[in-house]
Amino acid sequence: MKTPRDLQPLVEDGVIDGVVRPLKSGKEASVYVVRRGEEVLCAKVYKDMGQRSFQARVQYQEGRKVRGSRQARAIGKASKFGRREQETAWKNTEVDALYQLADAGVCVPRPHGYFHGVLLMDLVTDAEGHSAVRLAEVDLTPELARSFHERLVRDVVRMLCLGLIHGDLSEYNVLVAPEGPVIIDFPQVVSAAGNNAARAMLLRDVHNLRDSLARFAPELDTTHFGEEMWALYEKGELQPDTALTGRFVFDERRADVRAVEWSIRDAREEAIIRQQGREEADERD
Repeated sequence: MKTPRDLQPLVEDGVIDGVVRPLKSGKEASVYVVRRGEEVLCAKVYKDMGQRSFQARVQYQEGRKVRGSRQARAIGKASKFGRREQETAWKNTEVDALYQLADAGVCVPRPHGYFHGVLLMDLVTDAEGHSAVRLAEVDLTPELARSFHERLVRDVVRMLCLGLIHGDLSEYNVLVAPEGPVIIDFPQVVSAAGNNAARAMLLRDVHNLRDSLARFAPELDTTHFGEEMWALYEKGELQPDTALTGRFVFDERRADVRAVEWSIRDAREEAIIRQQGREEADERD
């Protein structure tokens, strides 16, 4: 096929030898099957996004590190330069995450480099060498559904131990390879420690997997692995090999709203007293 414009620099630089065919196209990227010598790989070409898409990404970007203070200020002001920096950071996040996750043993496509805005990585295939299908497209036996669930939960734990949460995990971004499920698509990956919505996103990810696989193994529907792993993570007790049970005791006590209001009032009064003290000290000086 004719080489797409965005992949032409990779051909000219000898990074790849040619493009075999398009694989898929979405809102944020187009993916192609490419050749490099005897290897058949996958090339993800990111699309430039508009301001509207940037606004939709805000919840994911909280807590992410930016290269420098100039870039951070520009992103905060949403200037033209800031939008370019935000776009670059969004793309780089997936690349960095894939290298971390692959090294930690998470089942993801192994990256082969980032060239001219294009991510080169393993092509996930089925037993016949065809492009692997998504988890949403297969029927599973109860035994295989339980096995897939166990593997995916373990990968979510490994990610969380690295301080990362997928943020958009579901049956639509899990591919089925002969060796088991492979998680894909990480540009929206979330900082577990730096994002206020981290817990909610983790639970959504785990519940999505549970609900999908419970169609084949109904007993999974009563498990609470997300709540369990987050509780252990908050206490600093979660390890990649931590044995999870899927059981979790929810706190059903009613919140004492009046006590919370009093605590807020006391904190405000203390802040006023401290400010008055500073002003009086300044007057004496």
